[in-house]
Amino acid sequence: MIPSYQLLKSQISSLGLALLLPISFVGTVALSTQIQPAIAKPGGNRPLTIRSDVQEYDAKTQVITARGNVQMLYPARQIQATSAQAQYFNKERRIDFSGNVYILQRGTNSIRAEKVTYLIDEGKFIALPQSNRQVESIYMIEDSNPSGETAKPAPKTPALKRSN
Repeated sequence: MIPSYQLLKSQISSLGLALLLPISFVGTVALSTQIQPAIAKPGGNRPLTIRSDVQEYDAKTQVITARGNVQMLYPARQIQATSAQAQYFNKERRIDFSGNVYILQRGTNSIRAEKVTYLIDEGKFIALPQSNRQVESIYMIEDSNPSGETAKPAPKTPALKRSN
């Protein structure tokens, strides 16, 4: 079995050549219908890999659009995501996911929504639900009281005083 870092290194090398071709041609180029990775290198050569059935790159706007069975892997931030479509905006350093979005961070925290925007530099997710639905997030919180004793209740909020 090939170690994952060697496989990723091999994919990056082959992808580098594959991405030079669309840049040299005009406008948007649809890549093959097989799963193809697209690599963005945010924050000092840390790979962000996007795989999908179809990808397009617009050299003028520097936007990569991935459609169909989209999978994103960003090991530097321990983020994995799946969706129906994703757009990577290189200039704005953001990724817009849409269609049954599921994001897993650090292997435990997750978000499910119809649309999620990931702001790379801020490390921030903005999630929107389908109409008449809600966004679901699950966060694993470390229990600071492992003995099972009841924690102290929060202090009461003081009454609001009106000023004249």
